[in-house]
Amino acid sequence: MFNSLTFMVHGGADHGGGVAAAIGGLLSFLEKLAGMEAPEIFSTVLPGIAAMQNIHPLLVHFPIAFLSAFFALDLVGSLAKKPSWRAVASGLLYLGAVASIFTATAGFIAANSVPHGENVHQIMEHHEHFGIAVVIFALSLAGWRALKGGVIEGAANTLFLILSAVMCGLMVLGADLGGLMVYRYGVAVSAVPVSAEDLMHHHEGEEHHDHEHGTVPGEMHDHNHEPAPASEPTHDHEAEPAPTHAPGSEPTHEHHHDHGHQHNHAHPAAGQ
Repeated sequence: MFNSLTFMVHGGADHGGGVAAAIGGLLSFLEKLAGMEAPEIFSTVLPGIAAMQNIHPLLVHFPIAFLSAFFALDLVGSLAKKPSWRAVASGLLYLGAVASIFTATAGFIAANSVPHGENVHQIMEHHEHFGIAVVIFALSLAGWRALKGGVIEGAANTLFLILSAVMCGLMVLGADLGGLMVYRYGVAVSAVPVSAEDLMHHHEGEEHHDHEHGTVPGEMHDHNHEPAPASEPTHDHEAEPAPTHAPGSEPTHEHHHDHGHQHNHAHPAAGQ
């Protein structure tokens, strides 16, 4: 991190160049943009949005964020009796209601423009119905809140919170169907084909990464069995080959194996 924050002019190539290289790269990028047309500039600066077939997936985040934050803050503000918190919640509700209108409009345009099969059409219709219901709830709650001057008390506030919870539930159900269309059926998605060779390289990279960290099951098995052979050479065989024993070591070096046979190590030197 220190190298990247250091203004390096001399010798910066060894450490990525630091801030000087970052500024140089930014200037080169701006110089490249200066020679482009407006559509090319847009696709270069915002390649994700330029690749989208419609802007509905981009707008849908705003009503979800605003309306969810509104309900959470208004509920806590009501329970804690914090009028200031509920005033902020009112602003979030108004923003969410406006955002829901634009999002639903973009959704209708997307439904008539993106190709989809018969298996997706029914899901899309349910998704539209949930979206319309959210818009109706958001506008109704926002209008009620505005007419009351942002303050609703007593039993009316309890009903208001219940309707807000229903609105958020409908929004979750609609978002779930939207995700189903995109991630299960690939609606409005231009998928990049993945070859078998790319998959093989990806899995090889994962195996190499696991191997370096010692997480391969075979290696863990070997590590667990390393102490076993190390525990056998507890006998002192100084300056003697493994198959032979010193003359005075017969009582301590007679090995009996329970494998159906017995080995007695005879020492001719002992009888001399």
